[in-house]
Amino acid sequence: MIIDFHSHIYPEKIAAKAVAATESFYTIPAMGRGTPEDLSAAGKRGGIDRFVVFSAAAVPAQVESINTYIAAVCAENAAAFTGFGTLHPDMKNPGAEIERMISLGLKGVKFHPDMQKFNIDDDRMMDIYGGLEGKLPVIFHTGDYRYTYSHPARLAPVLDAFPRLAVIAAHFGGWSLFDLALEYLRTRRCYFDLSSSIPYLGRRRAEELIRIYGAERMLFGSDYPIWDPGECLAEFLELRLNPAEQERILSGTALEILGE
Repeated sequence: MIIDFHSHIYPEKIAAKAVAATESFYTIPAMGRGTPEDLSAAGKRGGIDRFVVFSAAAVPAQVESINTYIAAVCAENAAAFTGFGTLHPDMKNPGAEIERMISLGLKGVKFHPDMQKFNIDDDRMMDIYGGLEGKLPVIFHTGDYRYTYSHPARLAPVLDAFPRLAVIAAHFGGWSLFDLALEYLRTRRCYFDLSSSIPYLGRRRAEELIRIYGAERMLFGSDYPIWDPGECLAEFLELRLNPAEQERILSGTALEILGE
């Protein structure tokens, strides 16, 4: 089984606008349309069996509708999609929404501190992390040389303060800050995904970081719709990893996090 642990989807009526906003934010042209149908087709073309899908709420008012939408898409296609919900630091009663996410069948939470404009170690987030600890895993966008919201140095104290919070630090723990991520996260208890990273790192450095962190901490991810999942998989398979490392990254770690 091949699981892509990092994909974004949007309703058809807003997908073009959402994808355009992502293109503008990163100044990278997107390769996908951002809809569930387009992602499913990309998976079939690329040989990917399953996707973890999500979308981050830019404002508190979006939280409930995003979570309801993601849950509905995953219920319609449970074999191919597993949903993560979203929360926002300024929302009211996040504890109630956490319980609602669980009741909807969502399996985790995605935060994008740079787009949501909060520091990972913001005091407003502490009760949210406490409410998630031991209940749902969290995936953070981490790293960006233009901002400090998602700097790996901000994630380190959160990992220390919430030892039962399962955390995935996306983009090798720090997009465009890869070596700083290594400095802060190498020995801390968290997972990492490979999304939006190998083209910037190069094959040799990607292989080195996978082995430094350990394949058991790594997850395959494409960051669809910016990248094509099948092309990301082909790129990953070009790395000089042994079959056990490949299996762990492509599905083993993901199934562990999801409790399957």
